[in-house]
Amino acid sequence: MEESQERDEGRGVRGALDGIRVIDFTRAMSGPFCTMLLGDLGADIVKVESAEGDDTRRWIPPEVGGMSTYFLSANRNKRSISIDLSSAEAREIVRRLVLRSDVIIENFRPGVAERLKIDYGTLSGIRKDVVYCSISGFGQDGPYRDRPGFDLTILALSGLMSLTGEPAGAPVKFGVPVTDINAGLFAAISILSALFHRERTGIGQYIDISMLDCSVLTLTHQALAYFATGVNPQRMGSAHPSIAPYQVYRTADGYVSVAVGSEKLWESFCSAIGMPELLNDPMFRRNSDRIANIGQLNSVLEAKFRSEPADRILKMLESAGIPAARINSVGDALKDPQVAYRGMISQFSHHAYGNIKSPGTPFRMSETPGRLRYAPPVLGEHTQEILSEIGYKPEDIKTLYNSGAVR
Repeated sequence: MEESQERDEGRGVRGALDGIRVIDFTRAMSGPFCTMLLGDLGADIVKVESAEGDDTRRWIPPEVGGMSTYFLSANRNKRSISIDLSSAEAREIVRRLVLRSDVIIENFRPGVAERLKIDYGTLSGIRKDVVYCSISGFGQDGPYRDRPGFDLTILALSGLMSLTGEPAGAPVKFGVPVTDINAGLFAAISILSALFHRERTGIGQYIDISMLDCSVLTLTHQALAYFATGVNPQRMGSAHPSIAPYQVYRTADGYVSVAVGSEKLWESFCSAIGMPELLNDPMFRRNSDRIANIGQLNSVLEAKFRSEPADRILKMLESAGIPAARINSVGDALKDPQVAYRGMISQFSHHAYGNIKSPGTPFRMSETPGRLRYAPPVLGEHTQEILSEIGYKPEDIKTLYNSGAVR
């Protein structure tokens, strides 16, 4: 059920955010991921870029049609206008855009927006009810305010990286920039909440999203465990600190994940793998016993799983209702029948890049579903179109091009 989608404004499907315009001054991942989500929901995302464009356009390899796959992954459903923000002409373009926009989002280091005169104080003076969101590594205040924020450093400082990796190994990062993505999600929630507040009150507001703040909240039960015991949670590989067995096991020909999350499931699990004697072993009788004796439990289970192929193990467990799955590669996951059935693989056609396969949108809503309307833009692809929309005549646009104020 692969979905092929190009610009589809004539389809008659309204997005939840149709009519909302977002000025997107962001680059890299946290901000672009946020605005991509808003674009999936129907907002008109105007991506404002310098003459060089978003840095991630040049993060190659890999690439599709000469464009970085990193950039392509977070910039669909956007229109690009390329302007020189240091010029007086560009400031007038921004002024006209702000008058016709609802949301402004930036993820520069604190102080940069002020220097470029695109900060909340300046732009809210143009449109008082604007919703303005800043994403940064550490927030707009505090002792770390001026530090650059990158996924790797936020993972380290937040404590999240101390929890990842094998017990005897080094801390490791996740395979995608989770702290950026997390901040983008919190930013999107904040923006939608602020728009709802504005709908009720007519009042806009400023949003300060810190990647570190979002990551500290992501500690969830691990933070509470520390507060309760004063003991730092340790790396456990794929295991769970409070549930057992709940981890990845090696089989004769691959790895499987097993999640035995209740005593009822434990009974079913022991029966399914042909080891009912484990139920009467005092070391494994209750979940608390299994956690206390996790080393002994894993010795027994690892020997069992290594003697069987993954398909046989999964068949035994799934027939008993035990949550279990093979560890898919990225390629396997993208070919999974459930992923395909849910329409989570889409394809764009773009005049510059050719065909682009991409994950779809998870916004499955009965009245206003998420849509993939158009492919990530070439740098400055919509400059002339956007300038026309905000009142510039053809001769004015030509003058702007000639002066270097726009690209």
